[in-house]
Amino acid sequence: MARLSCGVARWLSAAAAAGLMSSAAYAESSRFVMVTHGVPSDPFWSIVKNGAEAAAETVGATLEYRAPSTFDMAQMQQLVQAAIASDPDGLILSFTDENALGGVVQSAVDNGIPVITINSGGDVARNYGARLHVGQSEYEAGKQAAERMQEMGVEKGVCINHEQGNQGLDQRCDGFVDGFNGNAEQLATTYDPTSIRNAIIAYLNQNEDVRGVLTLGPLSAEPMIRAMRDQEATDMFTLGTFDLSPGILEALEAGELDFAIDQQQYMQGYLPVMFLDQFVKNGLLPAGDVATGPGFVTQENAAQVVELSSQGIR
Repeated sequence: MARLSCGVARWLSAAAAAGLMSSAAYAESSRFVMVTHGVPSDPFWSIVKNGAEAAAETVGATLEYRAPSTFDMAQMQQLVQAAIASDPDGLILSFTDENALGGVVQSAVDNGIPVITINSGGDVARNYGARLHVGQSEYEAGKQAAERMQEMGVEKGVCINHEQGNQGLDQRCDGFVDGFNGNAEQLATTYDPTSIRNAIIAYLNQNEDVRGVLTLGPLSAEPMIRAMRDQEATDMFTLGTFDLSPGILEALEAGELDFAIDQQQYMQGYLPVMFLDQFVKNGLLPAGDVATGPGFVTQENAAQVVELSSQGIR
């Protein structure tokens, strides 16, 4: 085999090094911004953030995660506008309110910024130029929750909405009410755990024929579970919730909660970053929206996800 001359070898070495530097510089130039409506106290969104950060580390991109301090569409709109002004390589956001966010999403698209929506608004996001949506059908998930409760013998239910005005949460309750053929109501509460607990107890005392209670996430589920424990009433009701947390998994294992609807929020953070990275580098994207749920976690399979929950993945 012929030997390379010293000059050629040095040239190839320099070219390889330049290629590596170019790849590193390219990776560093990929900057994505994720804006969600998730308040800091909501453990659901910390899992989404974990997934996004893991994906960014894998592909060597920079990720900036931004969220309002409270559920505030005006503040979220401002965060999205600021993100657009910073000219990122891609924008990821929870499309919680079409009226508040539709225009700013269209503005991002008009400025050449690819947008992927997550968690909420998948049914309308494409109207404003979003490339795709990663999440679940909130209405269908709520309807499936009602159907599951009816199979368990429940004739009338209530949906506890801790964030009324959030398009995705409203759709969950709408699906739940429709799934019961109207034999269910929506109870609006605040974020405050004590307020949630008291509102649930008061409602159930005033509506003694209600035997199915659905909460829309850990923020309302955990106060509901504590209220049922305090009242020694966990066996009197069929209890379900959306999303997972260590407290919810503990209640499922103990038989205090009948089911939780899992939408794999880690994937809602992880996949959009991976998709945008491929789009920026190679022009590649899935041909359609990506469903991450709904799936049901019960006492029978809760133990399987406990370890992943402790790792910040479920």
